[in-house]
Amino acid sequence: MKTIVLGAGIIGISTAWHLLERGHEVVVVDRQPDAALETSFANGAQISVSYCEPWANREAPLKAIKWLFDKEAPLLLRPQMDPHQWSWLLKFLGQCNDTAFERNVQQIVALGAYSHAALKEMIGKTNFEFERLERGIAHFYTDQKSFDAAGDAVEVMRRYGVQRRLVSKEELFKIEPAFKAYGEHITGGTFTSTDESGDARVFTQKLAQLCAERGAQFLYNHDIVRLNKVGDAVKSVHVRARTSADGGPSTLELKGDAIVVACGSYTAPMLRTVGINVPIYPGKGYSATFSILKPDEAPFVSTIDDGKKVAISRLGNQLRVAGTIELGGFDHDLDSPVARARCHMLSRRIETILPGVCDTRTPEEGGNPQYWTGLRPATPTNIPLIGRTKLKGLWINSGHGTLGWTHGAGSGKAMAELICGERPAMAFNFAGYETSPSAIHATPRTA
Repeated sequence: MKTIVLGAGIIGISTAWHLLERGHEVVVVDRQPDAALETSFANGAQISVSYCEPWANREAPLKAIKWLFDKEAPLLLRPQMDPHQWSWLLKFLGQCNDTAFERNVQQIVALGAYSHAALKEMIGKTNFEFERLERGIAHFYTDQKSFDAAGDAVEVMRRYGVQRRLVSKEELFKIEPAFKAYGEHITGGTFTSTDESGDARVFTQKLAQLCAERGAQFLYNHDIVRLNKVGDAVKSVHVRARTSADGGPSTLELKGDAIVVACGSYTAPMLRTVGINVPIYPGKGYSATFSILKPDEAPFVSTIDDGKKVAISRLGNQLRVAGTIELGGFDHDLDSPVARARCHMLSRRIETILPGVCDTRTPEEGGNPQYWTGLRPATPTNIPLIGRTKLKGLWINSGHGTLGWTHGAGSGKAMAELICGERPAMAFNFAGYETSPSAIHATPRTA
């Protein structure tokens, strides 16, 4: 078969890799000049099966209202004159109950465990270096109420095979001594030894290079003009080069047996052009990458700071801190008052937790923090859409929210298996299937 993969982030490139593994001809299209230059570029770096609670829970609506006017809020809603935003929010509210939360966690964990196994298999075959640290993921709390509630989250994870456990702050400091400087503010934590961290951009770009060596065709610097629908099928897509040899636009029609839309937040507007509505909306996330000044005092264990809902990961001689979600449309601006406030919050937070460990000075102060923002393609359930659409030949692999790096390898493998008529071995409801094709054959997994 010949498959056209639209999108060269971790999801699209993982899909391409697994299709090549099964002998397919693959063409990858992306508007950027290389892989992983948008949502996969500078995320929190965590491969976290253990920290996958959906955004939607019974406390979320009140928190969202409370945070409406807080520029630094973990989840910031910026209402737009956009019916797609309001439709998404209504669906999100419908998930803010205990029954939906439990149901959603089950699927997210199943995909996470399946994906982590797939990633390890890929690493074994490729032997890439991508600042990987197999030190687990910790999570610390800064108030007693949150730490007390953490026991419920741990129990949910353990119920589905994730070996996350509660730890005292003394045990937390044995796991990662770097946080002792902030010790008087920490009430306790959790830890999952089997989780890990690494640079998603580096991994994705190296995997893309290997795909090219194995015969995949990459059309970088190409915009997707349209999906070509004929009757109840899509068999081709028109793309246009941003530059061409004669200086004018160059449009190509790419025909394939299967076309996979893996365009992150842009998946929804693209599919609407052929009459398919999917509940994917962009969540604007932020990160900052700092040079480490004191390597011996910087953490090695990737960690989540519950107080600000940010992830902290070491990437060689740099420290990445990432977090916050802003629901305000397709906004990439890093220079607005809200964006600046959220970026500077990340700088201040790291300086508070790890004083003097990183160069957190602003550019005005002579520093060089690498601020970044990316749009996380979120569904109301936080469960990605992986599978077939109602149009023959058109597939979807999108909606991974903040867990694209965690779920990337498995999503690509599952997509390839479905296209080949196989049944991924996990209890997951794939798009376009009335019931999960894997539920019959699902086997318990631990992480």
